[in-house]
Amino acid sequence: MVSSKRKFQPATPAFDAASLANDATAKLRAYDPGHDLPALRERFGAAIAELGSNENPMGPSPRAIEAMRAALPLTFRYPDPRGAGLKGALSAHLGVAVGNIALGNGSHELLMLLAQCFANEKHSIVFSEFGFAVFSIATAAVGAEAIRVPALPRRHRSTPLGHDLAAMARAVRRNTRIVYLANPNNPTGTWFDDAALAALLDAVPRDVLVVVDEAYHEYVEASGLSTALAFCARYPNLIVTRTFSKAYGLAGLRVGYLVAHASVVAVLERLRESFNVNNVALAGAAAALQDKPWLARVHAFNRAEREWLRAELLERGYRCLPSQTNFLLCVMSRDATKLENHLFERGVIVRPMGSYGLAKAVRISVGSRAENRRLLKALP
Repeated sequence: MVSSKRKFQPATPAFDAASLANDATAKLRAYDPGHDLPALRERFGAAIAELGSNENPMGPSPRAIEAMRAALPLTFRYPDPRGAGLKGALSAHLGVAVGNIALGNGSHELLMLLAQCFANEKHSIVFSEFGFAVFSIATAAVGAEAIRVPALPRRHRSTPLGHDLAAMARAVRRNTRIVYLANPNNPTGTWFDDAALAALLDAVPRDVLVVVDEAYHEYVEASGLSTALAFCARYPNLIVTRTFSKAYGLAGLRVGYLVAHASVVAVLERLRESFNVNNVALAGAAAALQDKPWLARVHAFNRAEREWLRAELLERGYRCLPSQTNFLLCVMSRDATKLENHLFERGVIVRPMGSYGLAKAVRISVGSRAENRRLLKALP
């Protein structure tokens, strides 16, 4: 006869997959996206001013919207795994061969993929203090040694808190596999000119990949700064990444690209997810490239609005660094948390920079004139 009583089950520890993570992942922290914006939109409605994510308030071009709508009926089909249409448009736009282009789910994916393909725990990766956050994440994710080079001092005449390219070149070791740069840089808005980049490229060995992230390239107008693409033919170890999330207004689609030597692209293709850019993104990005008048409008709007906003902030006593992007870094004499909380309670979302080691700074995106006025009105 089978007993109806349950057999005693000894207590077992609660399952925790964190104990199973590999060494590199165990040291990582999940990306902090900031506030729950969908919830905040419900809370504040039209009164919210979203100035924390460096988005283009003008949005995508009408031609891009039309192309995306036309692509919607095909969303039940897998996208072109090669992205031939977008690569062809980029090839014509940039004057580079299709074989030198790789597409990504945003440039973020490509920056990570470069580390995954070319570095491991035996290597070191060089990047700047206050450089784009993905550089340190990509380094940690593959277990490589991070060489974080101090940024230029706050009192530097032209680019306070910017990349010290000479020091970065000196920091390269025999086991260094990648040097990550951002030009202009997020979150500081700082930049370096073509001559400085050429000097670094001359100093770095050819077996070290130099990655220049140009996410904000379309906003640039600084004298002496063109694009790292101009150096690709001379330096086969140079890689340039860009995105459609900023000036092209397609942040919600997640599409970026890189230009590199064909052999670099071939290695990335071994690990790249087959359908990493969706149908709608491929169509919208290709159409956005064709609408040059719209991009010119975006550029002109951002330049005028950024300088107007910076002047208004300076007049109110906030120190804002010069910028070649669609945001401003404001550095204060006190911790910025109180200011960020004050603005948050009034429906104005900015990004505190404590995670970058800049506890006294906030990053403010250039919004519409209405959003920027809302910010100014909400300032203490």
